[in-house]
Amino acid sequence: MDNIALIESFGDFKDEKGISKIDLMAIIEDALKTLLRKRFDSDDHFDVIVNPDKGDFQIFLNKTIVEDEMSEDDDLEIEISEAKKIDPTFEVGEDFTMEIPVAQLGRRNILTLKQILATKLQEHNNAMLYEQFRDRIGEIVIGEIHHIRHKHVILLDDEENEFILPKENQIPSDFFKKGESIRAIVESVDFKGSKPQIIISRTAPKFLEKLLELEIPEIQDGTIILKKVVRIPGEKAKIAVDAYDDRIDPVGACVGVKGSRIHGVVRELRNENIDVIQWAKNPELLVKRALGNVIINKIDINEETNYALVYTPVEEISKVIGKQGQNIRLASWLSGFEIDVYREASEDDDVELKEFDDDIEAWVLEEFRKVGLTTAKSVLDKDTSTLLNMVDLEEETIEDVKRILKEEFEE
Repeated sequence: MDNIALIESFGDFKDEKGISKIDLMAIIEDALKTLLRKRFDSDDHFDVIVNPDKGDFQIFLNKTIVEDEMSEDDDLEIEISEAKKIDPTFEVGEDFTMEIPVAQLGRRNILTLKQILATKLQEHNNAMLYEQFRDRIGEIVIGEIHHIRHKHVILLDDEENEFILPKENQIPSDFFKKGESIRAIVESVDFKGSKPQIIISRTAPKFLEKLLELEIPEIQDGTIILKKVVRIPGEKAKIAVDAYDDRIDPVGACVGVKGSRIHGVVRELRNENIDVIQWAKNPELLVKRALGNVIINKIDINEETNYALVYTPVEEISKVIGKQGQNIRLASWLSGFEIDVYREASEDDDVELKEFDDDIEAWVLEEFRKVGLTTAKSVLDKDTSTLLNMVDLEEETIEDVKRILKEEFEE
């Protein structure tokens, strides 16, 4: 096999993988030097010249001219008499360069060269694939379901690149069919052995962020800014948006008429409920907006510890906390504050003392009534020492009464 035939044998591979002529020639040069190192232990005395225009290459061996009968290594030295047969002007000590025909390497070495070339080409493709998708981390890719396995799903894109979607990166309600096309973001690219492994995700907040950019032109062109995105995949998400122009309603622009703009994103995320709020620099206002449409009486903010205590009526507690604590968790993530809720009881929550006649003896209740303490809270609001001075009861009896009253409000 001559030089050109050897190169042309990889032509189909080059065309299929899209390797440039220059890259292919560099790979051939590297492969030839690898073979020379295997054959001669070193490639230091060889020059490899690859001509990408002709699709040809040459191997040259550089020898040192020595006196006759003084050569210690025929691979690296040539006697003066042999050198002068080529050029009578040669002198001892000069360099002598000779071309090594590929055929002289032997059939076995040529086969080895083909194997080395195949390996080098694969290494090149793997490196190119790694660089390509490392630069696309955080971007959306589309792949077709190729294999469905217990712990992950394997997808292929239009160029037959393989993506891995682990179980933990799938939305809980995801259900895939072979041949189905889905979207996800590139989460990471790492080498597993010699091959790059591209991990994708549908649960990352970045996936929601990129979907919003695709669906809402104002986010894509920068008119509306996505300040923060948090989510519990498949359940609920909150996004905070803002606008450079005060005349623009960023929330309305994102949601659209009757939710038209955000419906596509919700469907992609398997009906994940998405709350859109307007960002606020004021921490108290940000926490209030992050909690959503709930009644809040007061918020105490500690910016040093990033802590917020929210005071809300009893009937609003369930809405503030949300299903399985989702609302308050997402609000904490979105605002950056650890949020606690304090239940503010209204006067309507108080209970008349006479309602406790099954648990407290009538004469004891009468002692409290005589001094104007007719409700549970009127008793609980006073400490025991004060009550001892007001009613003719033992301390132990007063403590028992307070315990019974407290239990009513703890239920």
